[in-house]
Amino acid sequence: MWRDADFRRLWSGQTASQLGAHACQVTLPLIAVVALDVGAGQLGALRAVEQAPILLFSLFAGAWVDRRRARNVMVVADLGRALALAAVPLAYVLGVLGMPTLLVVAFLVGVLGVFFDVAYQASLVRLLERDQLPAGNSALEGSRSAAQIGGPALGGAMVSVFSAPIATAVSAFFFALSFVSIRRIRRPEAVVESAVVENAGAENAGVESAEGSHRVLRHIREGLHLVLRNTLLRAVGLASALFQFSFAAVMTVYLLFLPRELHLSGLAVGLALAAMGPGAVVGSLLSARLPGRFGYGRVLVASAVLADGVMLCVPALHGSTALTLTALMGINFFFGVFSQLVNVTAMAVRQAITPVRMQGRVVATINFVGMGLTPVGSLLGGFLAGALGLRTSLLLTALCLALSPLFMALSPLARLGHQLPPEDDMAAG
Repeated sequence: MWRDADFRRLWSGQTASQLGAHACQVTLPLIAVVALDVGAGQLGALRAVEQAPILLFSLFAGAWVDRRRARNVMVVADLGRALALAAVPLAYVLGVLGMPTLLVVAFLVGVLGVFFDVAYQASLVRLLERDQLPAGNSALEGSRSAAQIGGPALGGAMVSVFSAPIATAVSAFFFALSFVSIRRIRRPEAVVESAVVENAGAENAGVESAEGSHRVLRHIREGLHLVLRNTLLRAVGLASALFQFSFAAVMTVYLLFLPRELHLSGLAVGLALAAMGPGAVVGSLLSARLPGRFGYGRVLVASAVLADGVMLCVPALHGSTALTLTALMGINFFFGVFSQLVNVTAMAVRQAITPVRMQGRVVATINFVGMGLTPVGSLLGGFLAGALGLRTSLLLTALCLALSPLFMALSPLARLGHQLPPEDDMAAG
């Protein structure tokens, strides 16, 4: 696998893209909080606007990616994200930076992020053989974990050292690096070629664009049907939905709680969030061993309980001392370990069940189901923070995280054994 130049280009580009994305998750909210002094409701709205494209475009992105070369989708997506983020320092220099600019940039970054995330997961399945997927997933998830370390810390440091709007140039730079790396992938994608031929034949026959739209809708329905019919895929999507909704609410309050209640600097906020990265690296390593030893179901449920439970410790913290920052980093490290263990284990289950030709649509459908409610969660977090105060709101939203492990414990996921489930034969034809 490591001798495959195209896989190395994908891995390098995805690593740079993840660094840009994780830095952006810190810099855009901190620009709103530090430079524009927005309230809780406005911050919730900003995060909701960035997350809304998951609900609006995930299904379309899945059908689009399954019928096109994933490499091209990723290249356009990250070039677009680099250009969108470059508009923030430009607006700042021109003296026109405000919430409308941040909202537009956040929405564009969110839309392009949806397409990139679906495409890179589908691309891996097209580049590697089935028996290479665990190692490939481990490499990509490891780089995502590394990005969780470097991205927030770098973004927070840039906000502290330079003016907050200039810090977005860091994310733009990494997205540009991803564009350069992934653009060099040369291998044709057989799954896509058949779709391209079909499209070309349809055009030669004079088929109208309405029929093309009908084909897209048919592909979307196929992805929805497979996820809704397969009990394990459905459970993965619903468990993800409960977690992502609650976590979006938690993070909206969290990003206000750290600078305003604990009085942490931008660098300290970045360091606290970055601690999830080393934990995620450990979680990725554990995911290669624990499910086979203890069973996929037990690992999923136990890891979710531990990850979500530790977040209840955050509202108990006070002050901006070194001890407080150390405690935050420890909590986030612990959360990173077990949330990553859940993520990688659930991903392995999803990939094993799903036929190669439908990977993009299933990823998109689960993203749609799993993350579609994140804008609502962000708005709820902003509303609660304004109405009840930061500490009380953080406790309530952290308690909501328990819904996901409770659902998993009652779902078919809890009954998974030591082996991955077989591919869904009814979807393979």
